[in-house]
Amino acid sequence: MEQRTLFQRLRPHLLFVFGLFLLTSIYFFPAWEGKELALQDVRTGNAATMELRHYKAETGKYPNWTNALFSGMPGYLIASEYPNTFIGTAAAAVLRIFPRPVDVVFLQMVGMYILLVVLLRNGTVSRVVNSVRVAEDKIVDNNVPLSGTTRGWLAAMGAVAYAFGSWNILSIEAGHISKALALAYAPGILAGLVLCLRGHYWSGAAVTGLFACLNISANHVQITFYLFLCVGLYVLIEGIRLFRAGLAKQFIMGLVIFGVTTGLGMATYSKRLLILNEFSKETIRGKSELTAKTTAVAASPGQPAVAETSGRARATDGLDEDYAFQYSYGIGDALTLFIPNLFGGGSGGLTEKSELYNALVSRGYPAEDALVAVSQQIPAYWGDEYGIGGPAYAGAIVVFLFILSLFISTGNLRWYLLASAAFMLVLALGKNMMAINGLLFNYFPFFNKFRAVTMALTLMQLFLAAGAALAVYTVVARKPTFADIKRPLLISFGLTGGLALLLALVGGSLLSFRGPNDAQLFGPQGGDLVQALVNDRIGLMRADAFRTFFFVAVAAALIWAYVSGRLKAAFFLPLLFLFLTVDIYSVAKRYINNQSFRSKSLVDAAFEETPADAQILQDKSLSYRVFDNTGDFMSDNRPSYFHKSIGGYNAAKLRRYQELIQYGFRTGNADNILNMLNVKYVIAAQMDSTGRPVGAPQAQQNPNALGNAWFVQRIQQVPNADAEMAALKTADPRTTAIVDQRYANQLSGLPATLSPAGTIALTAYSPDKMTYQSDSPTEQVAVFSEIFYRGNDDWKAYIDGKETPHFRTDYVLRGLRIPAGKHTIEFRFDPKTAAIGNTLDLIANVGLVLLLIAGLYFSLRGSAGNATAEKDKVGAKA
Repeated sequence: MEQRTLFQRLRPHLLFVFGLFLLTSIYFFPAWEGKELALQDVRTGNAATMELRHYKAETGKYPNWTNALFSGMPGYLIASEYPNTFIGTAAAAVLRIFPRPVDVVFLQMVGMYILLVVLLRNGTVSRVVNSVRVAEDKIVDNNVPLSGTTRGWLAAMGAVAYAFGSWNILSIEAGHISKALALAYAPGILAGLVLCLRGHYWSGAAVTGLFACLNISANHVQITFYLFLCVGLYVLIEGIRLFRAGLAKQFIMGLVIFGVTTGLGMATYSKRLLILNEFSKETIRGKSELTAKTTAVAASPGQPAVAETSGRARATDGLDEDYAFQYSYGIGDALTLFIPNLFGGGSGGLTEKSELYNALVSRGYPAEDALVAVSQQIPAYWGDEYGIGGPAYAGAIVVFLFILSLFISTGNLRWYLLASAAFMLVLALGKNMMAINGLLFNYFPFFNKFRAVTMALTLMQLFLAAGAALAVYTVVARKPTFADIKRPLLISFGLTGGLALLLALVGGSLLSFRGPNDAQLFGPQGGDLVQALVNDRIGLMRADAFRTFFFVAVAAALIWAYVSGRLKAAFFLPLLFLFLTVDIYSVAKRYINNQSFRSKSLVDAAFEETPADAQILQDKSLSYRVFDNTGDFMSDNRPSYFHKSIGGYNAAKLRRYQELIQYGFRTGNADNILNMLNVKYVIAAQMDSTGRPVGAPQAQQNPNALGNAWFVQRIQQVPNADAEMAALKTADPRTTAIVDQRYANQLSGLPATLSPAGTIALTAYSPDKMTYQSDSPTEQVAVFSEIFYRGNDDWKAYIDGKETPHFRTDYVLRGLRIPAGKHTIEFRFDPKTAAIGNTLDLIANVGLVLLLIAGLYFSLRGSAGNATAEKDKVGAKA
C-alpha cells in the first residue's frame, strides 16, 4: 500500500473548506463590494469606546477608565490593549483579511468541520499507542473505512447546518459578533476533548489549548459557560463507557490533559479574566447591599415620607430572576426548529400581499404607511417570547436526520448529542421550565450571572447539526438495506414531515394565532383588522409547514434511493448536501439578504451630529456630562459617541449606579441627582400644545449643575445602603454629603458643621487621571462628581503627591478631606490586576506556542509511524 503524504490526506478537506468559503462569500456577496450590515450592537459598542479611541489616537495607548457612559466605568472592559496575547492577536489579524460577516460565518463552518472530521472518525474498539491500550467509540456496527471525500461531505453538511441556522444569523444581524466568534471556536474545544479522551493526547492537547485561547479571545463568557456545561455531559457519558471498557487510565489521562490545556489556553487572556472577575462583583451580576430597596413615598399630602419596599431583595449574588429570564423561549416555539413561521416569524415581516395590508388600505391608510406598519411594526409573531426577531430554525432536513440518528446509529455519541441538545433547549426555555432552571439559577455556580438564556439555542444547533451528520455517516458506513432502516426512517419521517403535513392541513383550526396584545394594536373597532392579521399568520404557518414536508420528503427519498441501490454515494451525498443547504440557506436569507447591506456612509449616518450635539460641543470646558432625555438613556450609547453621558448600554452596569438611577433618579430626587452628576446639558424633545414632539431635539443648559467638585457644609453618616438611598431622596448634595458609617474613621474629628469657604476646580483632565486645585482657609470635605470604584485600591487620591484615602459619598461619588491652604489633588486609576494579567498573558502565550509546536511535531510523527506500521503489516500479509 502506497503511503500517502500529509498533503494528500488533507487535500479533500482543503477543497471542502474552500467550497464552504465560496458558499459564505456568495451569501454575503455585498460585503465584498464594500457594503456593510448595520450590526447595531457593534455600532453602539463603537460609540461607547469613542473617548477611549480618541485618547489612544492622541497618546498611543488606551486609558483604563472612560467617562463617556454611566458617568464613568472601567475602560479596559470595552477597549484595551493586550500586548502579550499574540496568538489571539494573530488570529484576529487573519480574520481582518475577510469582510464582516464573511469572516465569522466562514470561521464557524471551519470550526464545525474540524469537529465533525474528528467526531465521525470511526475507529476500532481498541488500539495501542506508545504501549498503552486506548479505545475509541465505535459509532456504527460495521467498521467500514470512509474516504476523505466522503467524510468531507458529511462534515460540510454539518458545517452549513451549524452556521446558517437562523438563530445564529439573527445574532449576527443584531451585531452580536463576540457571541458569533465564541460559537465559531466552540466546536474546536469539543474536538480537543474528543481527541484527548480517545487517546490522541498530543493532538488533543494542541487543539484544546488553541481553541480555548481563541474562545476566550472572543470575550463572550456566557457562551463559554454553556459550552462547558456540555463538555461536562460528554465527560460523564464517555467516562462511563471507558470505565466499563476497563480503560480508566485512558480516561483519567485524557481528562487531565484536557483540563490542563484548557486552563493554559484560557490563561492566555488572564488579564481579561481577572478584570472581569473583579468587575463582576461591582455590577448588577454581583450582590446588592440594598435589602429593602427603599423608595420615598408620601403617605398623603402634607405628611412625611414613609418607606416602601419595592421589588424583591436578592439574598445571593447574581442577577434578579425576572431580569435574567426576561428573554425565554416559548415551549410551543420549539416546533419552529423545523417549521419556521409556525408562530408567525418575528416582529413585522408581512408584505403588501397580506390581508392586513389590504384591510388597512381599504380603511383609508396611505399605502406607504400601511406597508411600513405591516412590514416593520405590527408583529406577525404571536407566541410567548419577548422581543423576538425571528424563529430558531434549525432546518427541516437537519431535524429529520437528527431524529433518524437516534434510531439507526449505535454507540454513546447519539445519546450525548441528544442530551446536550435537550439541555440547551431546556436552558433556552428559561422561565417556561423553572422546575429545572429555577434550581440551576439558585444553586448552580455562576448560572445566575447571565441573562438572555435563549442564546443557548445557538449551541443546540451545534448538536442538532452533528446528529444530522451522524445519521448520514451511519447510512454510508453501515450500508444498510431498506428493510434494515424502514421502520426508523418512517418513524422519523412521521415525527417531522408527517407533523408538518398535519399542521399544513388542519393547523388553522388547532391553534389560536392570536397574540396577547392583538386587541390593543387596533382598538375596540379593529376586530376586522385582528382577523386579517390572524389569517395572515395562518397563511405563513401553512406555507412553511408544506415547505417542511417537501424538504423532509426529499431527504427521506434520497436515503431510500441510496439504501435501495438506486442512487450511488457519488450522487447521494452531493444531492443531500444541496437540499440541506437550500433548506437552511433560504430561511436564513429572510433575515440577512442583499437588501440588508448598505453603503458605509448610510450605516454610519446613525451617528451624524445633530444641532443639539453641535451646540453642546461648542462648550470646551474640561469635563461635564450630558443627559439625553429623548429616549431610554440607560440603554442608549449614541450620546456617548459625542459626549460624556450619564447613560449608556452595557450588559453589566455598575450595581450602585444602576440602583441610583432605578431607586433614586426615577422615583424621587431627579434634579439633585442630575446636579451632583455634573449634568451641564439636557437634550430634550420640543413639544407642541398637545404634548407631541415637534422639530429636532434641543440642548438645554442646566444652571444648577454642581461642577467637577465642591465643598459641603455637613456630613450625614448613615448605617447602610438602604439608609443611603433613603437619605439621597431628600438631601441637597450641594450642602450635604451622605456617607456610609464604614468610612467613619476618615471623618473623625470633623465638626458637625463645616464652613465651605474657598475654591476647588478641575485643572487637567484625562479619562484615568484628573487634577484639581483647591484653596481654602480651613479644612474642607470635597465631593467630586466622579464615580467611586474600588476606591483606594484602583482609584487612588493624592494630595500634593502623597496618597490620601478617599471615601464613597452620595451612594456613588467620591469624597475627600482636604487640609487648609493651597493644594494639588489628583485622582489616578491604576488597577494592579491589569499589570498582573499582562505578565500572566505573556507566560501563558509562550507556553501555548510551545504546546502547539510539540503537539504538531508528535502528532505528525505518530501519523507517520502509524502509516509505516500499516504498510509493513500489509507487506507481511502479502
